[in-house]
Amino acid sequence: MTHEVFNQVPPLAGHDASDEAALLDGLHREGAGWAEPEVRELGRLAGTERAQEWGRLANEHPPVLRTHDRCGHRIDEVEFHPAWHELMTVAVTHGLHGSAWTDPREGAHVARAAKFYTWRVDAGHGCPVSMTYAAVPALRQSPELAAQYEPLLARPEYDFGLRPPLTKTALLAGMSMTEKQGGSDVRANTTTAAPQPDGTYRLVGHKWFTSAPMCDVFLTLAQAPGGLTCFLVPRVLPDGGLNPLRLMRLKDKLGNRSNASSEVEYDEAVAWRVGDEGRGVRTIIEMVNMTRLDCVIGAASGMRLGVTTAAHHAAHRSAFGRPLIDQPLMRNVLADLAIESEAATTTMLRLAGATDRSVRGSETETAFKRLGLAVSKYWICKRWPAHAAEALECLGGNGYVEESGMPRLFRESPLNSIWEGSGNVAALDLLRATLREPQTLEAFFDEVALSQGADKRLDAAIKETKESFADTSTIEYRARRVAEHLALVLQASLLVRHGHPAVADAFCATRLAGDWGGAYGTLPPSLDLAPIIDRATPKVG
Repeated sequence: MTHEVFNQVPPLAGHDASDEAALLDGLHREGAGWAEPEVRELGRLAGTERAQEWGRLANEHPPVLRTHDRCGHRIDEVEFHPAWHELMTVAVTHGLHGSAWTDPREGAHVARAAKFYTWRVDAGHGCPVSMTYAAVPALRQSPELAAQYEPLLARPEYDFGLRPPLTKTALLAGMSMTEKQGGSDVRANTTTAAPQPDGTYRLVGHKWFTSAPMCDVFLTLAQAPGGLTCFLVPRVLPDGGLNPLRLMRLKDKLGNRSNASSEVEYDEAVAWRVGDEGRGVRTIIEMVNMTRLDCVIGAASGMRLGVTTAAHHAAHRSAFGRPLIDQPLMRNVLADLAIESEAATTTMLRLAGATDRSVRGSETETAFKRLGLAVSKYWICKRWPAHAAEALECLGGNGYVEESGMPRLFRESPLNSIWEGSGNVAALDLLRATLREPQTLEAFFDEVALSQGADKRLDAAIKETKESFADTSTIEYRARRVAEHLALVLQASLLVRHGHPAVADAFCATRLAGDWGGAYGTLPPSLDLAPIIDRATPKVG
């Protein structure tokens, strides 16, 4: 028998993807314990073969742009595989988009973050879901527009198709900011916005990266007479005609292939102003800050998928006479991956809690969130690619094969660090925040000080991090190092206060005290790895 199959790993299916102590403990701690049944319902669905197959099919059959119909009429439609629509239906009906904004319960944004984190079967469809969530606070800069659109952006229904937005049962929102010549320097935008007698504007220009062009409405930036301004641009006009947003092509991307990203030309496109003229960046930054939170959530979710896949493989695969999970060096790698994952998960839930309390009027939480989001977006998103690569390697050659799902995870991993501004943008933004809003740094250190005295290594790291701000002459050059230090002391303080003692001890020993090598799997021998690995190994069946 040359084709007898043995020592192969069963599919990671038939489990609850939300069955994670760090997630559920944080859900309750941050005020959304009431949502655990909803999170677990979604977790059980995410753990099914059916849902995972939707994710595979949506990526195997990426969207296709149809610019014209058979008669030559311009239609600018994006065609998706049915699996995409299944994914979107689940996400929207479970409130992963804008529903938190109309949910009066305390912890609504925490609940939404936990569900967004748990529904990890495909990252691509998370893009329009995230932007819809993020569009609401920006739209509130124009109360009349918010009154019309916010209920539709928050409604838990998926209504796909090009129709006048206010005639649909529910809406999705996209974002269109960057141009060929500018990228992150959005003030270099050249798209113009001409005011009209009826109060609308006409946009002329291009956008180099319009995310999710199949959405119903977009927030975009253009140069109005009063300066760079934010606008709401619908795909379809109130009379049913197509707004002249010409989809030039879809981007051929490294990852995120189930989602469409496009280049767009505005040819006298009709738009409504959001906020005041000349305050476009300040207006749209409300949206950017919310997508920044989702970047952290997505990276934390991707890390969790990577380590659970690796641990599941190691539990069912044997080499040299023993299961991989029982072998010391593999245990070192798995535990190290799990430590990174738990630190990211615990941090993202704290930031979701700060978001919820900020929305409800807490100035202290608003100040903490401002800096906490910047440093966490920088660090956690930047940690994900190395984490995904190591998790893939745990599967050996099997991990390099598309059927394992790990190549897709790896291709996805650089995106969150790039989205809404790459590493340098996030690092410089945190410096800008400390200079313009010094209360943000004070609130940040007040937060980490809650762990004072619990771990000498953490106390020393906090002191060193505070001192790093003393030399202002080189601080821009050192911005990445400053961001790293801030992120690490935040993660450590949260783990010391709320995490499993073994995880907290390992994090402080390695990430803070430096008893660590240059790659994952270089933990010191003094640590207690058993509970760390057990917490990361999924319970299947």
